Amino acid sequence: MIHNLTELEVEHLRSLIGGHATLAKKLEVYVEKCKDPELKAIFERDAQAAKQAQQDLLSYLN
Repeated sequence: MIHNLTELEVEHLRSLIGGHATLAKKLEVYVEKCKDPELKAIFERDAQAAKQAQQDLLSYLN
């Protein structure tokens, strides 16, 4: 997949990718510390969604 992105768009994508990576890591920490099964499941689902969004955005840089 070829994308003709400007330098500014690439910078914004990198920022978004980094934000999703940070969010996924923080949610994984919450999963480890959480005792409530329902809340833990929510954190796990959201961490997975953040990782998927990160991967989706990375595809624009390839």
